[in-house]
Amino acid sequence: MSVDFVVHDADDDVGVVVVEGIEAGQKVTGWIMDQDRTMECEVKSAIPIGHKLAIRDLKEGDAVIKYSVDIGRVVQPIRAGEHLHVHNVKTKRW
Repeated sequence: MSVDFVVHDADDDVGVVVVEGIEAGQKVTGWIMDQDRTMECEVKSAIPIGHKLAIRDLKEGDAVIKYSVDIGRVVQPIRAGEHLHVHNVKTKRW
């Protein structure tokens, strides 16, 4: 089995893509590290390597959790399988 994205904690909202060429419509496999188990997700938009993939639906105003830490606020709804980046998440620091 190959892994396409990594999730650090089962309570995280995102995984990090670890392979090149993830495209919309592709079914990808993720490894949830803290539980040593896998999950599947259908990608809704192309996601570059090193970028975040939403693994659950998030609504505007939700906190985004990665590494069990709040990393930002959703500024437009994000569906599971979508690219999560600066266009739909903003830091709470500024």
